[in-house]
Formats: sequence, structure tokens, C-alpha cells
Amino acid sequence: MIRLGLCCQFIDAPIHFRRATATALQRLGRAEQRRKLAELCRHNAEALRQALEHCHGLGIGAFRVNSQILPLRTHPDVGYQVADLPDGEELQRAFLLCGQLALAYAVRLSFHPDQFVVLSSPDEGVRRRSLEELVYQTEVAVWIGADVINLHAGGGYGDKAAALARLRTELERAPAELRSRLTLENDDRVYTPADLLPLCRDTGTPLVYDVHHHRCLPDALRVEEATAAALRTWAEREPLFHVSSPREGWAGRHPQYHADYIEDGDVPACWRDLTLTLDVEAKAKERAVLRLRQDLDRFERST
Repeated sequence: MIRLGLCCQFIDAPIHFRRATATALQRLGRAEQRRKLAELCRHNAEALRQALEHCHGLGIGAFRVNSQILPLRTHPDVGYQVADLPDGEELQRAFLLCGQLALAYAVRLSFHPDQFVVLSSPDEGVRRRSLEELVYQTEVAVWIGADVINLHAGGGYGDKAAALARLRTELERAPAELRSRLTLENDDRVYTPADLLPLCRDTGTPLVYDVHHHRCLPDALRVEEATAAALRTWAEREPLFHVSSPREGWAGRHPQYHADYIEDGDVPACWRDLTLTLDVEAKAKERAVLRLRQDLDRFERST
């Protein structure tokens, strides 16, 4: 059975996660900054609760949590610990309640860190800040029961082998709570499944197979082969894959751009009978998830 996942936000439901800019916060004194940050975190905890309720009501089985659910948590100037915010313990309890709700509703939660999180960078400062961001997301992941923090491998920097070696080093020394959640995803510009699978196998890091990316940046592996190899990297957890369709079609100039909905033929036939979580990366958000659910159900009834 395929569990379909919604990515970060809704198009119809009035559920919104709030952010802030460091520039705006830096105009405030530290006490006022913390009050503002506490307000934003409280709002986002409530938005996550509403998101879980809405996903459950729609029959959506997974939800990707916005990486800035605790806005500016690791910023060098306005960053903070939740415990240091006004009513910090209450804020933490609000997220713990979200975790209990996700468990009760069987809605799987995950994170997909922002593009500035790059563990393969040749810049040691970038790697350090990336790890700080991942540690923060792990803290929230523990509270809410999220079992995946999914990363792209980053750039090639003129030497993909050296970049992957740096990534391996960072993976192997990551804290245990983070390490147990980290996954890698093939992208549409630099790293194919064939590039990442040896590292995934060697380090015990699951591969989140993105079939759209693979079609944009192919390697010697067929979709069926990449699927089978990726599945073998998921030892104890339900596999998580990604699907999307090209906005202008596969003959368009920019096939990497995501469409509003998923074309039925873009879900590989070899996935139809698998037990996995499938994040639907589509601009129409919950509408796209629900339409794909109908398409998959129709396929099942016809076979």
C-alpha cells in the first residue's frame, strides 16, 4: 500500500506556518525578540496540530514539516533555545502533543532541510552551520516523532569523489539521534542514484529515490533497478520516495520544474504494489495528493 505524503503546506485549507526575518528581529531588543519568537513558535505548533488533523481527515498518510517551524532557530545573531523563550516548556509540550497526534493518526512526519544545508561543502564553516541546523531539526523531530531528515548531497565542486568523501565523514560523525534519521536523495543536476548508492550502502544511509530527478539526470540504472537498490537501503523503516511531473511535459525546455498535478504514467508501474511512503511534490498540494490517490485506487480496482 502506498502512503501518500503532502509537502509542507496546503492550497485550500487555511493552515499557514509563519516565518520571520533576522533583519526585522534585529530592530527589537532581546526580550522583545524572544517574545516575538515565542509567538511564532506557538503559532507553528498549533499550525502543525491543525495540519495533522486535516491530513487525517483527508486520508493523507504523511506530512513534510517546514524546516523553519522554529523560525531562525540557529541564526548567529537572533538564534535561541526553545527553553529560553517565554513559556518555553509549554512550547515544547505543544510539539510533543503533535507527536502524540501523529502517532494516533498514523501520519508519518519528515523534514527536508533547506538548500543551504550542505554537508559536502569544501567550506568547513558551511558544514558546521549545516550540522547545527540539522541538530536543531533533530530536536524537533524527536518531539514530534519524525523519522526522516532528508538531504541532497550538495554540489560537485569540481571533484565529486572528494565531495562525497566529505559527506561520508560528516554522516559518520553525526550525533546518533540525527544519524538514525538522515537519508540522502538523488537530485536532477549533480548526483544520480548510481552516484549515491555506494555511499548509502557503506554508511547505512537510506536512499530517498526521486524518480523525477532520475528521469532528468539519468544514469546506467533503469527505474526498476534503481527502485530495487533503493529499497534495499531501508533496513527497518518504511521506504520513502518522491514523485513529481514536469510542468511543461517531458518534451519541454525545463522538465525539472514541477507541475500542479502528477500524471498517472509518472508513477512507475513497479511501485504500484509496494509498501512505501510517497511524497507528492506538486504545486496543487493536497489537491494533487487526493487526485493521485484516486488514480492509484482506480488502477488497483482495474487489476
